[in-house]
Amino acid sequence: MTVELEVISEHRCFDGVQRFYKHSSQEIGLPMRFSVFEPPQAKQGRVPVLFYLAGLTCTEETFMIKGGAQRLAAELGIMLVTPDTSPRGADVPGEADHWDFGTGAGFYVDATEAPWSDHYRMESYVVDELFSIVTTQLSGDAKKVGIFGHSMGGHGALVLALRHPEKYRSVSAFAPIAAPTKCPWGHKAFAGYLGADRSTWEQHDASSLMRQSQCPFPEGILVDQGLNDQFLAEQLYPEALEEACQAVDQPLTLRKHAGYDHGYYFIATFMDDHLRFHAERLS
Repeated sequence: MTVELEVISEHRCFDGVQRFYKHSSQEIGLPMRFSVFEPPQAKQGRVPVLFYLAGLTCTEETFMIKGGAQRLAAELGIMLVTPDTSPRGADVPGEADHWDFGTGAGFYVDATEAPWSDHYRMESYVVDELFSIVTTQLSGDAKKVGIFGHSMGGHGALVLALRHPEKYRSVSAFAPIAAPTKCPWGHKAFAGYLGADRSTWEQHDASSLMRQSQCPFPEGILVDQGLNDQFLAEQLYPEALEEACQAVDQPLTLRKHAGYDHGYYFIATFMDDHLRFHAERLS
């Protein structure tokens, strides 16, 4: 089914085009926004796609403005796609009361608890609806799709790749929430969206999912983590993902960088490495 896409803005960028879109979402039941960088190679046909999932409080604009990814993406011929981080205007009581839950904090799960379950369906939106739009109405190649993200979005990228390996050929992350069942951010989000049954939480925890798998990405996973990250000790738990990968012989490159924090200066520093990592696997 064709979705009517409204172009909010369009900008020429490295001989490609940066666009921001709005559309009525069937999965969310509300208008949703997303951004796309289309490389110049898209003029000749379908191109590999790299989805980026942003972190808490971000929007569909954050990565495209701060990530510094378009120059190399244009050279490599990769389409970049970023959804918003949650529904907007769902009118759930209290949805804007906390920066780490509700608006801007959808955690890329399909909520099962009322009233969040009516609109907070970010997993289905990203994996099904937006994937379809990008690979049918836009110039993305459905057989060459990777996913990466930062913090909450790093959690999302790892989890969606593990839950839907048929959709994604490559996955990487910057400072992901690697074991949300162990940290305050995850406890708050999962209790609110998924309810009190912690067994359901495990199905949205990258470290737990990895232990249930059998080397799902034999070409490897790349994770970068800053050692001056203010959230590292309490929220991120990269060592849990590392241990899980070792348990199932999943190749993982976990790079730890002295002096780097949690923000986009860190992300921009290592962006080219991630783009080349995905380009090799999507070629």
